[in-house]
Amino acid sequence: MDRGKNFCRDVVPFWAIIAMNFTTVGLHTLFKAATNHGMSYHVFIVYAYGVAALVLLPSPFFSLRSTVLPPLNFSLSCKILLLGLIGCTSQIMGYAGINYSSPALGSAFSSLIPAFTFVLALLFRMEKLAIRSSSSQAKIIGTVVSISGALVVTLYKGPPIISTLPASISLHRPLGSPHSDWVIGSLFLTVEFMLVPMWYIVLTQIMKEYPAELTVIFFYNLCVSVLAAIVGIFAEPNASAWRIRADIGLVSILCSGIFGSFLDNAVNTWVLKVKGPLYVAMFKPLSIVIAVVMGVLFLGDTLYLGSIVGAAIISVGFYTVMWGKAKEDVDESAEIGDPESASNPKVPLLQNYLTQEPRS
Repeated sequence: MDRGKNFCRDVVPFWAIIAMNFTTVGLHTLFKAATNHGMSYHVFIVYAYGVAALVLLPSPFFSLRSTVLPPLNFSLSCKILLLGLIGCTSQIMGYAGINYSSPALGSAFSSLIPAFTFVLALLFRMEKLAIRSSSSQAKIIGTVVSISGALVVTLYKGPPIISTLPASISLHRPLGSPHSDWVIGSLFLTVEFMLVPMWYIVLTQIMKEYPAELTVIFFYNLCVSVLAAIVGIFAEPNASAWRIRADIGLVSILCSGIFGSFLDNAVNTWVLKVKGPLYVAMFKPLSIVIAVVMGVLFLGDTLYLGSIVGAAIISVGFYTVMWGKAKEDVDESAEIGDPESASNPKVPLLQNYLTQEPRS
């Protein structure tokens, strides 16, 4: 019995989160290949999130029949709309960044989330800062190091380490293409991962009021699809761009809708419940390695020294922030006198905010 519990608690989450890392990077690589074949990322977002909303369509009917959940009032609806607006903007920025650069760069920048979350948490007074404390010093240093790594990736390309496949068989666009602009892609990705912590904050508020994950995700996906369609009408006025043919574009849309917005959210929610958000966050740098390998093998990307150096710096900063937060949580648990909590430091950034009422 104990072995079964340990298996479900330790082994299954480990392989589940690794599988989701591969899935996320694979979906980004598939998206890059689809855009290389001419599909617009505006069109992609509309259809992919529409597919996810369609898959989750039954969930609101079960929630509405529940006697435990509160009604979906105007205030809650406005918060879900705000969540969709933030998510839509971040997705447009993120997919534009990948389109201009590569999935590897997108995965490298995803490790900036803890740093940006820490900065926002300080601004919103959700995190404490004691300059003399080693945990606070680690979080500050890690934040600065992570942002420095992002600047290295953005501003320094360096010599090629692994060359691309021949142009005749590569899915990657020629380096002279404007869509290969590394700096523009980096700026888009930076904006995306500055919006992600804001998304977490709004989602936290919504889940406090309406703890029905699948229903909230359904309305979120629906909002993103509708808002992206409004933007797409102006960004892609050509009707032919909205016609999806039975090619890699259709495969990318279906896979991203089903395995991305739906399955990835479900698995991550379960792992967060079992192991804690810190456990999930620790696997972020793994996606950088996966993205680089898949980009070189399937997209014909050229691996540059700047990408390796920058990704390594970002990873060091990421783990420094995580170590500082974990140490702070252990110290706080020891002061309270809770040995169980002290031996299980899984509390993430914003945890104090999650367990308290929001400040007025």
